[in-house]
Amino acid sequence: MTLHADAREVLTAWAPPDAGQADLRRDYLAHLDRHPDAMWRECHPDHLTASVLIFSSDHAAVLLTLHKIVHRWLQTGGHCEADDPALAESALREGREESGINNLWIDPRPVRLSHHAVPNCGGPSCGPIRPSHHLDVQFIAVAPPGARHVISDESDDLQWFGIDELPPNTDKSVCELTLAGVKRLREIP
Repeated sequence: MTLHADAREVLTAWAPPDAGQADLRRDYLAHLDRHPDAMWRECHPDHLTASVLIFSSDHAAVLLTLHKIVHRWLQTGGHCEADDPALAESALREGREESGINNLWIDPRPVRLSHHAVPNCGGPSCGPIRPSHHLDVQFIAVAPPGARHVISDESDDLQWFGIDELPPNTDKSVCELTLAGVKRLREIP
């Protein structure tokens, strides 16, 4: 199965928690229908991305990265790559790369979707067309007990924050993702 087909299957099977998320799911599926290259950063101006919010083993904290370009606290994540076998695997790879934690457990079912503008940083990472958007599919993962994180070159900082103690400049979408992630973790046996 291709990554494109996996994304379609994952999004089709996903039960959105509210009308806004259902609208985003419909838009993502339409984007996949229109663009065979929808999974790649070369798809201009919009493309799917995958991210993962990493929870501590006791589910009391989340690991956030202070993004070098955006200068806000975000979950780990980014662009899909050709050798990613599935959308959740893309999110997991990004989580491992940006956190340095290799033994993450990921929930294969998305928690939320986030449609957000790509900042114009002057680089070619998402192409020359503006505005452009990431159609982000957001997952959650849990770190093993005693996990040690390592700051990647994509981050200015990487820290654990209590789920009720997110820093002031945390992106609103991360706050919503944290709440949805806590809810999802309570549902998992």
